[in-house]
Amino acid sequence: MTQISVAALQLAFSDDIEANIANVSRMVREAAGKGAQVILPPELFEGEYFCRVEDEGLFANARPTAEHRAVQAMQALAAELKVWIPTSFFEADGPHHYNSLAMVNPDGKVAGVYRKSHIPDGPGYEEKFYFRPGNTGFKVWDGPSAKLGVGVCWDQWYPETARAMMLMGAEILFYPTAIGSEPHDEGLDTARLWRRAMVGHAVSNVVPVVAANRIGTEHGQTFYGTSFITDERGDILAELDREEEGVITATLDLDRVKRHRAAFGFFRDRRPELYGRLVQDI
Repeated sequence: MTQISVAALQLAFSDDIEANIANVSRMVREAAGKGAQVILPPELFEGEYFCRVEDEGLFANARPTAEHRAVQAMQALAAELKVWIPTSFFEADGPHHYNSLAMVNPDGKVAGVYRKSHIPDGPGYEEKFYFRPGNTGFKVWDGPSAKLGVGVCWDQWYPETARAMMLMGAEILFYPTAIGSEPHDEGLDTARLWRRAMVGHAVSNVVPVVAANRIGTEHGQTFYGTSFITDERGDILAELDREEEGVITATLDLDRVKRHRAAFGFFRDRRPELYGRLVQDI
């Protein structure tokens, strides 16, 4: 039996990067203590979710991968604990800025960087002001006993993202997130939609999914947590509520997942010759 243990972290953040790193580090240690081999913090855990407003002064917080304090801290921690930590951060690359993720491996090295492909733009989530669309393409990494695919937040709504990573060999999908209330519509609660979208990826691709969101209220914007881990059939293995800080873990049987994926036949029965419309502009 080939098994892998995974974890998702859920917590609130402030504008104090050192405090945020310390809190994430504490929870990474807790997850590693529970046997987790791949540990997923939420999106942009270096600080508050700054994309709620357009403020040119905030570009000063971006750093190159090798110089970013959140990445450096997770590198040291991963090397100490011998775990994988997909680390979301605000990246500066010359004059360009990206919503990026460094895949930190158990040697404390950055195995590669993924730049968020789909960039949202709307009230409270004005990311197009800060980030260019990613230019890395989707990424899959050789992790502990499994290939790891990672999308970032808005990527999680797109079935194309999940399917592309699966076709690249992903065996588990991870989604770090920062999502909550919608300032333009107080009556709109997307929490259940957010979960259904990713559970749909699990079912349609017969793959486990790990999602980590933040909690807390930042300048009137409340993040709804509800982080979860689902198996390849969309059944929830572990979850947190809207206000709960914590670590969730699950152990996945990859041999069983492969059997189930083969039995469903979704990849056997694909008809890519019919899918050309998917890559055409509307």
